Amino acid sequence: MDGQTTRKRPTLKTLAQETGLAVTTVSKALNDAPDIGARTKEKVREAARRLGYRPNRAGIRLRTGRTQVLSFLLTPELDMMSHTAQLIHALSSELRGTGYHLIVTPVFDDEDPLEQLRYIVETGSADAVFLNKIRPVDPRIAFLHENNLPVITHGRSAMGIEHPWYDHDNARIVELALEALARRKRRRILIVAPPMTQNYALHIREGALATADRLGQTVEFLIGATSDSPADKLEAALVRELAAGRYDGVFASSIRSTINVVAALESLGQALGRDVDVAGKEPIPFLQRFRKELISVRENSADAGTYLARAALRRLEHPDDPPMQHLEVPTEADLYETPA
Repeated sequence: MDGQTTRKRPTLKTLAQETGLAVTTVSKALNDAPDIGARTKEKVREAARRLGYRPNRAGIRLRTGRTQVLSFLLTPELDMMSHTAQLIHALSSELRGTGYHLIVTPVFDDEDPLEQLRYIVETGSADAVFLNKIRPVDPRIAFLHENNLPVITHGRSAMGIEHPWYDHDNARIVELALEALARRKRRRILIVAPPMTQNYALHIREGALATADRLGQTVEFLIGATSDSPADKLEAALVRELAAGRYDGVFASSIRSTINVVAALESLGQALGRDVDVAGKEPIPFLQRFRKELISVRENSADAGTYLARAALRRLEHPDDPPMQHLEVPTEADLYETPA
């Protein structure tokens, strides 16, 4: 081939020759078998890294019936400081060294939500699927359940199908936010919620209405845009609602929508912390660095990703065990505010 030599792909036998170990020992070390010592595992992994060894997926599938691939069908978000980056990083970190690989496939809101799933099921190209932006009745969960492909979700459905999930208690999140606004004597609250097609948006709504009733507040939900809307559309809707001065408090359900609220207030000449107080929900500590007057409630997406990765491995390795499920309930320690 034009004088060039083709380097052969290293195999288990290559690693066995390199390390002086048996092929079966090398295979078990790469698969983190409990009867292989830590020093032997590290010796094999170091040789695999040095030689550029990659497992043959076709061979793995023939031997085990698995692909060693986990698929994350991700609905992209406009907010680049949202859960998505934290979630993917945590998932990938937790799966390192397990032999499983994470493949992320974007699926947009205007696409058939089942198209990619049909491909995965028909080709057998993944051992399990992660999903986000869960709906109360989610056809994706039903489809995967009917086809016996494990599904792990960031969020809960209301379908009664048992599967692994991790969710944040958004009713409690908005409760903490409204309590903080009440301490600042804010009574007329505007809520910037996610689309009500998503289950966590319904939890926010339920929590806001119940808390406002208890605290003697009134809440209204932004019309014409959601926290997922493009920035220009969201800000225009906020300006329309805030212009009349009917609200003295706002809760926004993402970092980006909180920033849009601040931009709308400032464009109207309304002072943050004087005319209107704003509380936002965030997965990373940002909002008080942006404006110290903001109130924020933290939710940890890194913990969510770590938990979901472990839940997927448990589901695959111990399919008869009850599915791992966790509701993260925030406390006062997750509320951040500079004293008014």
